Amino acid sequence: MTASTSSASPLAPEWLEYPADPNALVTKLWASGVQRGDDGQIAVQGLGVSQLAQDHGTPLLVLDEDDFRARARAFRDAFNEAFADLCGGVDVYYAGKSFLCTAAARWVAEEGLRLDTASGGELAAALRAGVDPAHIGLHGNNKSDAEMCRALDAGVGRIVVDSLDELDRLAELAAEAGTVAPVMLRLTPGVHAHTHEFIATAHEDQKFGLSMSGSLAGQAGQAVARALAAESIDLRGLHCHIGSQIFEAEGFGVAARKLLGFLAEIDAEHGVALEELDLGGGHGIAYTAVDTPRPPADIATTLASVVRAACVELRMDCPRISIEPGRAISGPAAFTLYEAGVRKTVTVDGPDGETHPRRYVSVDGGMSDNPRPVLYEADYSVALASRTSSSQAVLSRVVGKHCESGDVLVRDAYLPEDVGRGDLLAVPATGAYCHSLSSNYNMLTRPAVVAVRDGTARVIIRRETEDELFARETGL
Repeated sequence: MTASTSSASPLAPEWLEYPADPNALVTKLWASGVQRGDDGQIAVQGLGVSQLAQDHGTPLLVLDEDDFRARARAFRDAFNEAFADLCGGVDVYYAGKSFLCTAAARWVAEEGLRLDTASGGELAAALRAGVDPAHIGLHGNNKSDAEMCRALDAGVGRIVVDSLDELDRLAELAAEAGTVAPVMLRLTPGVHAHTHEFIATAHEDQKFGLSMSGSLAGQAGQAVARALAAESIDLRGLHCHIGSQIFEAEGFGVAARKLLGFLAEIDAEHGVALEELDLGGGHGIAYTAVDTPRPPADIATTLASVVRAACVELRMDCPRISIEPGRAISGPAAFTLYEAGVRKTVTVDGPDGETHPRRYVSVDGGMSDNPRPVLYEADYSVALASRTSSSQAVLSRVVGKHCESGDVLVRDAYLPEDVGRGDLLAVPATGAYCHSLSSNYNMLTRPAVVAVRDGTARVIIRRETEDELFARETGL
């Protein structure tokens, strides 16, 4: 017996609801400028996807620049307001690793944010974009000498040091250059973040940060002592980052209290009140209808309340606070547009002992433009973008064209049964970590990125060409 496709499939995960209207868009998954037009097409600021595909090809990353900027301002304004009475405001560092090009770096600077970079390449993008070096931070657990020297030469505002080894080497390089390195120490506070194991970063058994175990006698305490003793190091403060795609507030609060307590210990031991505390980022966004992201104002007021109470309890002045949202700014601002190709239906044994259909829809991209489902088992949503349909919704799996069975873009979704070759499909919330992680697997060229502002689209990253695939080969 085969289950009816006019109702929810037993193969679907519990969180996936059968849609009352498969043509409706779940608002929280999309940029503010995205809606379905009267002609049935998904449009961004009135620009229909069919025209975008015709002009720029597919796959295509479509970014609502106005939405990106609005999200950046929302974090800036919410945190400045929440912390105004504590430390006069907050420095918001956009985490460039989520999505970075020179255009995005300029947007960030124009909206009053600073920029966190995690490599020499990201630092180069920030400098090329004309970002004030004093508003740039350099991260990374294994910075090369060249990267640290470039940061020192450029005059970046902070270098986030990840280990004792790196601290010693940075001190040497700064001394050789006759300068002083502005340093934040990245600590691992041992806070459990409710996220995927690969993107949880505050537990001790991983590559990032200095352990807080043992308090001042441990790694973190040793780093503080060495930094304060080194003439070529200006120790500005402490930094932590507990992970990514986090919805709960508790972890951030626990981390803040632990680091504020450690700042008080440093002051008591060394007579030095460090002036800065970075509480990281990692705030979650909606990839599916069941995800519940917290608005920036909620995040800000919650953290401010924790910091305020901890400072009163510890009888200390509040340090200058900084945060690092990335995904929460870039992620919802974009969607990826694909063209459907091959489709097939398979039958699968269900939990009820019966067999049930699952529709596979192949598109012209895949894990080369979005490897997150392969890396983190990330869930995404999808919508028929080029038209509406009156067909019943069937359980579908959207897959890429790569030679990997794991090349799945959307593992479970309900799409109209008549979706087929030539239709355009849109996957929302792809603005973070998709372009950044993209590759040339199977020698596919990487997609273009189109930014839409005030109803006008422009290419900010052009589509890679086949000639560029061979540009690094010799002897051709």
